[in-house]
Amino acid sequence: MRYGLFMKPLENRIAIITGASRGIGRVVALTLARAGADIVVAAKTEEANPKLPGTIHTVAREVEALGRRALPVKLDVRDDNAIDEMVQKTRAAFGRIDILINNAGALWWQPVLETPMKRYDLIHGINSRAAFACTRAVLPTMLEGGFGHVLVYSPPISLDALPGKVAYCISKFGMTMLAHGLAVEMSGKPFSINALWPVTAIESQATINFGLGGPAMWRKPEILADATLAIVSKPPGELTGKALLDEDLLRSEGVTDFVQYRCDPAHEPPHIMARDFPNTGLAPAKG
Repeated sequence: MRYGLFMKPLENRIAIITGASRGIGRVVALTLARAGADIVVAAKTEEANPKLPGTIHTVAREVEALGRRALPVKLDVRDDNAIDEMVQKTRAAFGRIDILINNAGALWWQPVLETPMKRYDLIHGINSRAAFACTRAVLPTMLEGGFGHVLVYSPPISLDALPGKVAYCISKFGMTMLAHGLAVEMSGKPFSINALWPVTAIESQATINFGLGGPAMWRKPEILADATLAIVSKPPGELTGKALLDEDLLRSEGVTDFVQYRCDPAHEPPHIMARDFPNTGLAPAKG
């Protein structure tokens, strides 16, 4: 049985998940809903696209089918006004915000000379800047409600990861720095913020579209969702400020069956930590 699905540790909590119309964000939304949370499905995709499965409305209906409330919100995480509107809509619908999962992300694994400034600005806008902006926007409501968990999906900082992926690493390490720094700023308050990162490649639209390996090299997004649930189920402050790894965290919670997370049941995916990015042999196509 997957972690936490026999419990309801998030009963009546309100969780915002960015990039929740498909992939990892969708699985996280459904996992937290099964754990008792009501979900704000925040993403750009409002209308069906044959090239990209899922919309904010389809995921909202899946949440509601689990017996939880859902609020679909169209959100471009680069738009400050849209972020403020998301907060206002959430407060109007639910009266509080307890959890924010900064899941929306952009991928670019190329060296400096092959990174146009337009692409640099895009990945920073969607990764580090968006995580900062969304977190900053929800903080007053969380503190007012006396409970707050924020999660950013970014790796422990490793300088060995920089060559070949400088722009991407700057954007992701910026998210991790947000977790480290804000945890200290909020010390003593009923609030936690953490960075979380998978130790293997995860099946997602990014790994599929960029051709980053295949099922034998991937784990299912459920492992990241279960680790997310483990973190946000803790009392605020217990883990705050730590940059955590999905497998290590779940092992500390007593999980021993990691075969359940394989995309290919016959193959255990290789561990690929941030320091190993340049050496994976996997590089997305330029575009």
